[in-house]
Amino acid sequence: MKYGARNKIKAKVTSVKKGNIMALVKFQTTSPAEMASVLTVESAEDLGLKPGDEVLLVVKAIHVMPVKE
Repeated sequence: MKYGARNKIKAKVTSVKKGNIMALVKFQTTSPAEMASVLTVESAEDLGLKPGDEVLLVVKAIHVMPVKE
């Protein structure tokens, strides 16, 4: 199976809540994940980012796509 999403996090389904049209599925991650961010050079410099820095990643996404293989 091929898909365009590159950041993949292994997870276990912890609950499924079904409505009439939508379902809310909650997950518990089971392995570490690697994430990436694209930001302006100005923002990176303002934050003073360098390898080894610990940061909080805030993810803004409209889709989390579960893939069952």
